[in-house]
Amino acid sequence: MARPLFRHESSLRHDTGSHPERAGRIVAVERELAARDWCGFSPEDSPEATVEQLLAVHPRPHVERIRALSAAGGGRIDADTIVSAGSWEAALHAAGGAVAMVDRLLAGGATRAVSLHRPPGHHCETAEPMGFCLFNSVAIAARHATGVHGLERVLVFDWDVHHGNGTAEIFAGAGDVLFASIHEFPLYPGTGRPTEVGHGAGEGLTVNLPVPGGTGDDTWVGLTEDVVLPIARSWAPQLVLVSAGYDAHADDPLAGCEVTDEGFARIAAAAHRLADELGVPLGMVLEGGYDVDALARSVAATLETWSAAPGPAPSAPSADPVVLRAREHFAARWPVLQGD
Repeated sequence: MARPLFRHESSLRHDTGSHPERAGRIVAVERELAARDWCGFSPEDSPEATVEQLLAVHPRPHVERIRALSAAGGGRIDADTIVSAGSWEAALHAAGGAVAMVDRLLAGGATRAVSLHRPPGHHCETAEPMGFCLFNSVAIAARHATGVHGLERVLVFDWDVHHGNGTAEIFAGAGDVLFASIHEFPLYPGTGRPTEVGHGAGEGLTVNLPVPGGTGDDTWVGLTEDVVLPIARSWAPQLVLVSAGYDAHADDPLAGCEVTDEGFARIAAAAHRLADELGVPLGMVLEGGYDVDALARSVAATLETWSAAPGPAPSAPSADPVVLRAREHFAARWPVLQGD
């Protein structure tokens, strides 16, 4: 069965100058994937998102702000977030690739798909671009899945080292999106405490799993296997979306975690097995990752994992103290985490 990979040349025209989030990220990823025959995926150009698709998440003044700033030649939104003349087109394709990925997963016969674009999106809140992000592509994709395809439960699993504050804010009151995030804390943007659990219809559907700097493979994998997966199984999402950042890598210059290529493969394998067990599709939207070589290798490791048959679960639960504390913290809301 085909595994589509959505990409577009406009990602290279989002000109950030001398900036960690630069065009070379996409160049490195695509070069690595091409050298591996695209890891079993089939690249194709993404469409542009429609304004209506953007408006399902972002208010019109937000959308018009990005369009107008790009049309005027660009400028800085804040110290980290840059718009250039090519950014409007790039951002439309980044959101459009995520939407097309969902369409293919839910109506087009694919069970695995990816959207590899820039700028990233998970820091962008409902009405505030920030953290290198202009529109929140994974949120637009999730809302497309519920609003257009009629899904009642979507999981967004964010493994970027920075908390996906935008996605958390967008869905904090929503009862149809479960947001789970592993991230370094304290670190930009300063959100993502375990006590931030959502509100109203979404209360309990935000699962924040902060880790200290220096945390490596075993803790990240343990949190995935022994916290995220049990919660997800009990909630039974109809679609799994991954906000896939690779800046928790040991080589990344913007954070302090110590995840390896193998660690990302193990995290990806867990998500792959979850989707297989539930019989639901799995899609990935690229977020961060700023050592371009580590980023390229880790993306390739993810795609190679998803192109193979799901492997077995670990033979024993994690004894990592960070994992055990997280299970204890969330057990009242999620009884599946309670010990025997």
